[in-house]
Amino acid sequence: MKHRIGIVGAGILGLALAWRLQERFPEAVVTVFEKEKGPGQHQSGNNSGVLHCGLYYQPGSLKARLAVEGIRSMIAFCRQHDIPHEVCGKVVVASDDRERGFLEDLAGRGAANGLQGLTYLDSSALRRREPHVRAAAALLVPEEGIVDYRAVMETLVSLIRNRGGEVLYNSRVAGVSSTKSGETVLRTGSGKEFTLDLLVCCAGLQSDRLYRQCTGLKPPLKIIPFRGEYRMLRPEAEAMVNHLVYPVPDPLYPFLGVHFTRLVHGGREIGPNAVLALKREGYTKSSFSLPDTIDSLTYTGFRRFISKNLRFTAAEVASSLSGKAFLGKARKMIPELTLDQLVPGTAGVRAQALATDGTLVMDFRILRHDRQIHVLNAPSPGATASLAIASHIVDEYIN
Repeated sequence: MKHRIGIVGAGILGLALAWRLQERFPEAVVTVFEKEKGPGQHQSGNNSGVLHCGLYYQPGSLKARLAVEGIRSMIAFCRQHDIPHEVCGKVVVASDDRERGFLEDLAGRGAANGLQGLTYLDSSALRRREPHVRAAAALLVPEEGIVDYRAVMETLVSLIRNRGGEVLYNSRVAGVSSTKSGETVLRTGSGKEFTLDLLVCCAGLQSDRLYRQCTGLKPPLKIIPFRGEYRMLRPEAEAMVNHLVYPVPDPLYPFLGVHFTRLVHGGREIGPNAVLALKREGYTKSSFSLPDTIDSLTYTGFRRFISKNLRFTAAEVASSLSGKAFLGKARKMIPELTLDQLVPGTAGVRAQALATDGTLVMDFRILRHDRQIHVLNAPSPGATASLAIASHIVDEYIN
């Protein structure tokens, strides 16, 4: 008998998992259900396109291991399938002696995680690589890069279909039930029913809600949507940035701060900030959903997070409302940058998991319930590590 496996979510992780399952179980019937009209319509297709190599993550954590495995798997995949990418390197810059200490900690983490070629740069060495960047010191991370994640997903869709799998768009999960023999019956919004031996949910911004819908249980965390807004450098100013240029991140937060990104198809992007999105899948300042807003604001964990982080919250809101405030963050690295060199860019919404005590859930979170597997939290570097996360799920939860 062929096993019937359903995957909810045609973002990069859901597609990577479908492909890995077909590799491991060639006889399985794999179907991907996606509520949107195409793949990667949310987090997977609205990010900066960076290949993260595992610099920031706690040594020994699942995230650290899968990040390092993930970037190497992703680069190999891109090379095999001629997907646009570039290992261009990154510099993380420290503006003062305090941040220089954080930089040393980062270098230690990166080395412990197995990164290669990490190089400490003094201000003179940094200027030779990035003439417009001003900093006390920097860490060169040569393994970091950029990629076209949309092309990765389009390739995965083709590979899945070529192996006999299905990727069904406009297929929202309307209901889930169980048969007497323990199989899962998934019903889509159009009324079609699919009987499955295994259901895996990779629902990103909707992961906690889908967990409740499918299991009837209260999820152990809440997804809070944070919108990240970008600006673009005007073409005449693009030469100000050669690499990926990042500030030393605040160790208290998972957000990496406003940074400069080379885009794989050209251009230079600056951002993002991190502000509460008033709609889970809302990408503009005017996007609003009353149920989504109430859902976030009434969550005890979110209120506790805000009360502990008022200064951070105020600064991020200011950078959203004021171009000058946003510019101020960028000018910490490139002081000569002016407001007229920036133009509005894109925005993305990050699914940030919060615990009830207000702490940010930093690591990947995967739960099994009967014949269901739920990826409840797959934050950055989830896209880079998607192939490795998929292999981990197959090895630890399915195989």
